[in-house]
Amino acid sequence: MKRIQEKRVITPLPHREGLGVSLLVILVCLVLSSCGVYNKYERPEVDATGLIRDAFNDLDTLAVQDTASFGNLPWRQVFTDPQLVALIEQGLEKNADLQNAALTVEMYETMLKAAKLAFLPAVQFGSNSGMGSISTLYTDPSVTTKSYTLPVTASWTLDLFGNILSQKRSTQMKMLGMKDYQMAVRAQVISGIANCYYTLLMLDKQVEIVDEMSRMSKETWEMMKLQHELGRVRSTGVQSAEAAYLSMQTKANDFKRQIRSTENALCLLIGQAGQQIPRSTLDQQSLPSEFATGVGIQLLQNRPDVHNAEMQLAACFHDVQTARSQFYPTITIGATGAFTNSNGVINPGKWLLNLFGNLTQPIFMRGALTANLKVSQFKYEQAFNSWQKSILSAGNEVSNALVSYNSYDANSKIEAERIVVLAKSVEDTKALYRSSGSSYLEVLTAEQNLLNAQLSKVTDDFYKMQAVVSLYTALGGGGR
Repeated sequence: MKRIQEKRVITPLPHREGLGVSLLVILVCLVLSSCGVYNKYERPEVDATGLIRDAFNDLDTLAVQDTASFGNLPWRQVFTDPQLVALIEQGLEKNADLQNAALTVEMYETMLKAAKLAFLPAVQFGSNSGMGSISTLYTDPSVTTKSYTLPVTASWTLDLFGNILSQKRSTQMKMLGMKDYQMAVRAQVISGIANCYYTLLMLDKQVEIVDEMSRMSKETWEMMKLQHELGRVRSTGVQSAEAAYLSMQTKANDFKRQIRSTENALCLLIGQAGQQIPRSTLDQQSLPSEFATGVGIQLLQNRPDVHNAEMQLAACFHDVQTARSQFYPTITIGATGAFTNSNGVINPGKWLLNLFGNLTQPIFMRGALTANLKVSQFKYEQAFNSWQKSILSAGNEVSNALVSYNSYDANSKIEAERIVVLAKSVEDTKALYRSSGSSYLEVLTAEQNLLNAQLSKVTDDFYKMQAVVSLYTALGGGGR
């Protein structure tokens, strides 16, 4: 009964001590939380009102009612040409930049796993063995003894001051930023392939126009030669007609050179050697003509580059917390255990156990900790400015793409009307020339004007298609 009573008296003492330690730890954590060591990142206030300008009204900003966004559509719903779809799929699979971006994400995911494991104890194992002799009163010095030690060390750093936690959060934000970078590269690959593809279609159409105009120029040249034989025009007229025909040949060669360069650029994007690209025609393309931009604040989430800039800001925020936590003590507890025969004296060996604790409080670090904190705060301010700039840049890109689409669409319609007028002018001028009602210069000028109008319309159509690609990318490129 006495032993039971003694146990009843002794048992509550460690419990009370443990309770006191727990209360002390809780109190320390509360104090540190009030000092901002454990604070989480919260997005700073941002005003996205008027971020996107109206494409038609120079004085007002775009009043958005619908939260849907053209940039949220899957890319297959925007680019429907089967051959373009196949090229984009190949690019997403084989593009070198996109593959490197994916590897970068995997690297940061590995770093994040390591940062999470930093909360666990570190365990190390080693071995030490040797041979020698021990000369004592009771041993023969000529006898060789074997010694061995098998030590195991475990240590654990208590993260009472948020140093490990803030480093883990910073790594996590950087990993999310790298995922945004991967999405940004993906959007660039899609838009790059689409722009190259549409450039090829434009150049094909321009070659077709120049070939047709070359045929017309040759007919004019033949007509001039006939008129010269009849004595109706001088040799200079024939020479001018021949020069116009040769000019068409040089234009065709220049366009074909551009086709070869564009094909090579597109092959690089899709990860293959330069070769001919199968494609349809410019007239067969069908792209959306009505766009919803969504609310301006959506750019903060849809745009991977904007979200990446915010993740960099969040990482800098946690870096500030890490720098601040370094002013507090570092507490490490651990234990060592070793199985040894004490240099061959004890055989068989025995276990040696040891518990230890370590507390390190920085006092004077020659200003390094203060400088590190200030530098971290400056980097946070820089990241904040970069984030704000990325938001404004996103709004500008959307506004510019909308204006470009509407402008080139209007120009294309005007050029179509102009082509009809100029085509009729070429026919009438040739008829007048045959009846000596006009000069050869009027015929050449009419043909040149028609060629320029046709090439301008093709260019406007291409720029309109390019504006659709730019708008899709500027609104998020399929979202995150």
